[in-house]
Amino acid sequence: MDGKRGRSIPLETREKVKALIDQAVVNGARSEQACHLVGIHLRTSQRWSRDKGLLDKRTFRKLTPPNKLSAIERCKIISIVSSNEYSALPPCQIVPRLADKGLYVASEATFYRILREDKLLRHRQRSRPKSRQKPRELIAYGPNQVWCWDVTYLPSTIKGIFYYLYLVMDIFSRKIVGWTVQPVESCEHASWLFQDICRAEKIDKNQISLHSDNGAIMKGSTLLATLQMLGIIPSFSRPAVSNDNPYSEALFKTLKYCPSYPEELFQSISDARVWVQGFVHYYNIEHYHSSLKFITPHQRHTHQAETIIEQRNKVYQEAKQQHPERWSKKIRNWQLPLSVALNPTKVPAIF
Repeated sequence: MDGKRGRSIPLETREKVKALIDQAVVNGARSEQACHLVGIHLRTSQRWSRDKGLLDKRTFRKLTPPNKLSAIERCKIISIVSSNEYSALPPCQIVPRLADKGLYVASEATFYRILREDKLLRHRQRSRPKSRQKPRELIAYGPNQVWCWDVTYLPSTIKGIFYYLYLVMDIFSRKIVGWTVQPVESCEHASWLFQDICRAEKIDKNQISLHSDNGAIMKGSTLLATLQMLGIIPSFSRPAVSNDNPYSEALFKTLKYCPSYPEELFQSISDARVWVQGFVHYYNIEHYHSSLKFITPHQRHTHQAETIIEQRNKVYQEAKQQHPERWSKKIRNWQLPLSVALNPTKVPAIF
C-alpha cells in the first residue's frame, strides 16, 4: 500500500486499516512504526483522521486526441496488412507501395503501432520461421546407456587443411569410449568407429541411445544403416542449436584448452593421433572431473566410484571426530548423482 495512492483506497478499507493502527498505538506501539507495518505513510494516516468521511475529489478525465483514428480507419489498416498482397510484408514496405498507388492511409509508425496492439507484428504466412521441437530427454542410470558424439577440427601446418577428430563420450561416466582422427569427414569413418566401440564395450542391441548434432555425416544413410544394424537408437539436436549437445561441446573445450594442447600446428595426421591418444588417456584415467565430485571417468565407468566415495566419507568423519570445533556444519557432500540427463524436460513450478 502506497501513501501516494492512499486516496484511491475505498473508505471501508481505510477504516479497517485505521482501526488496526489505533489498536497498535493503544498497545504501546509508535504511530510511525504501525503505519510502516501496514504499508502507509504516517501523514496518510493523519490525513485520513482529519478528512474522515470525505470522498475522493480527484477527477479522472480521459481526453481523446483529436487526431485519433476511427474504428473504420483502424479496420481498414488491419484489412490491408492481412490481404494476400501485403500479408508477407512489413509496414516499411507497405506504406511506400500504397503511396505509389496514390493512397495514404496512415503513417508507417501508425501501422506499426496498430499491428503491435493487435499482436500482428510478427512473421505472417510463409515468412513465419518453422518451429523446431526440442530433442527428447535422454536419461542414463549407468554407463553404456546414453552416448553423445561430435566431430571437431585439428589444424594442420597447411592453411585451410584440417584433420577431423571424432569423439564419442558416455554422458553418465564422461568417459571417452571411442575416438579416431581422419583426413576427411565421412559416414564410413564414423561407421567403422561405432562398430569398434560396440565390440570393445560389448554392447547389446537396443542398449545405447546416441545423441549428435544435425550434421551431414550424422544423418548420412551409411551411418544410419550401421546404427540400425548395431541396435543403436539415434537422437539429433535442432539445427544450429549447440546447447542440445552440451557434453560434446564441453569436452571439445577441455581438449583445446588443455595445457598440453600444442601451440604449433600438427605436422601430420600421425602427430595428431599420438597427441589425441595421450589426451584420451589423461582425460579418462588421470583427470579428476569436477562434475563427478572429482572422480575420474574411468573410475565412474568401471563402478569404482562407490568405494572411493565411501573411503572419502570415512576420512572426513574421522577428521570431524578428532577436531569437532572445526566443523560448524556437516561434512562435505561427496555423493554422486544417481542419473544424468541430456536435454532434460523442464518441470513447471508449483506454487
